[in-house]
Amino acid sequence: MADRALLLPGTLELLVLRAVSLGKLHGYGVLLRIEQISNGALQVEQGALYPALYRLERDGFLATEWGTSENNRRAKFYSLTPTGRKKLRAETKSWTSTARAMSAALGLSPAEA
Repeated sequence: MADRALLLPGTLELLVLRAVSLGKLHGYGVLLRIEQISNGALQVEQGALYPALYRLERDGFLATEWGTSENNRRAKFYSLTPTGRKKLRAETKSWTSTARAMSAALGLSPAEA
C-alpha cells in the first residue's frame, strides 16, 4: 500500500470538488472516491469532510439533493454547480502551478515529483 500523505491546508476543498466532478456522491462516497483517485495515498477523516461539504454548499459550489444510498439509507447527495466546475478548473490550474514550482525549487524532475 502507498504511504499516506498529509493534506495541506486548502487542499481538501479541491479534492472534494474533484471527487464530486466524477458524479453525484453522498458524504461517505466522497471519502471513498478521494481514497480511490489518490490510489489510497490520501484518507480524509469524516470530521474534516462534513464541514468542507457544508462550506462548499454554502458558497454555491455544490448542489444537494436527498436520495437513497446503496445500503438503503436516506442520504444527501452532492453534485457540482456550474460555479463549482469553474472553481475546480481555477483551483486545479493554481495547484498544478504550485506543484511545478515546488518541484523546481526542490530540484526534482517531473518523474520524481
